Amino acid sequence: MNVIRTALPGVVLIEPRLFGDERGYFFESFSEREFERAVCATRFVQDNESKSCYGVVRGLHFQRGADAQAKLVRVAKGRVLDVAVDLRRGSPAFGKHVAVELSDENHRQLFLPRGLAHGFAVLSDEAVFQYKCDNYYAPESEAGIAWDDPELEIDWRIPADRIVLSDKDRRRPRLAEAGELFVYEKPTR
Repeated sequence: MNVIRTALPGVVLIEPRLFGDERGYFFESFSEREFERAVCATRFVQDNESKSCYGVVRGLHFQRGADAQAKLVRVAKGRVLDVAVDLRRGSPAFGKHVAVELSDENHRQLFLPRGLAHGFAVLSDEAVFQYKCDNYYAPESEAGIAWDDPELEIDWRIPADRIVLSDKDRRRPRLAEAGELFVYEKPTR
């Protein structure tokens, strides 16, 4: 796999090696040994999948405290704009974001360590989104920040009148109003 560092410490874009022939293709979507060698030691405990239609924006989500989650995300069908926002106070990239296109054609994956908010916008007619988490979902620790916080300057690549949100995501606070967040710890790699 090819690992590409991003502007956010610890956040990496992963390009798997694809083996193709007249039958189609094959690739390893995850190997704990290779992931640990190339990125970091992380034990994933939960896999999730969502299906959404064009214009859906899910995010920006995170879990607080001891329930924080690192995530490895990918798209099995369709195309999304995937966004990570650094919420680690003391990080050189605090309040900054990265946005990458993930699709069933490019097979890219994005790894987000703990301490980041995550979201995505569906750019295709439909998208099936998959993600591994290193901690279990804990509804009491669920949190988020406003997807449209002007301070974040995220271009979701969807016209405003076509964006579809959950009621919860419509009511998220801006980053400046988010309260307790995370403390930055320099990545080991």
